[in-house]
Amino acid sequence: MRITAIIPAYNEESRIEKVIVPILETDIVSNIIVVDDGSQDLTSDIVSNYNVELVKMPQNKGKAEAIREGIKHCKDKSDIIILLDADLVGLTSDHVRALVLPIFEKNADMTIGIFKSGRHITDLAQSIAPNLSGQRAIKPDIANKIIDMDVEGYGIETALFQLIKKYGLKVENVILENVTHVIKEEKVGLIRGISWRLQMYKDIVKYLMH
Repeated sequence: MRITAIIPAYNEESRIEKVIVPILETDIVSNIIVVDDGSQDLTSDIVSNYNVELVKMPQNKGKAEAIREGIKHCKDKSDIIILLDADLVGLTSDHVRALVLPIFEKNADMTIGIFKSGRHITDLAQSIAPNLSGQRAIKPDIANKIIDMDVEGYGIETALFQLIKKYGLKVENVILENVTHVIKEEKVGLIRGISWRLQMYKDIVKYLMH
């Protein structure tokens, strides 16, 4: 069983190790692909300290393009693909295994990781819109469909939801206890954070309006 984890990352020098290390600590992940989406900090330098595959994009193109690039690099080489955000807090190797297990044991097509008991603001967001979670495990034949989809930025999670509906995929939610992530306003300040958040909503709405 070949399992690949893809981590899209943009300016995550202070956070990405907390995602890479728990994956490395599992005994099931064969390969980790970090796609540096045109970072302007030391993200790539930090990643280079670990035995992972680093894909450097020349400029920032958004989360959807970074994930597509990661999928291209593991095409035909994986039985299960895991997608994880680079800014997770509280991730453990047990969480990674939990995401994979329903596909491995129950023949699910996809799992969606749902935060619980991390902190209220992220727990609430995922309880309202669980299908927008960036933490997933997915079969490669489904993941490969993302490559040719016309989707930008944060619309990737909405695109995945559309795939679930279109193909009637068997999906199982996986509770990720004590996991959260750093929100945009904490990363870049209130004003830029709000701007990023509005862009995220714009990407989602743009895809839904196709």
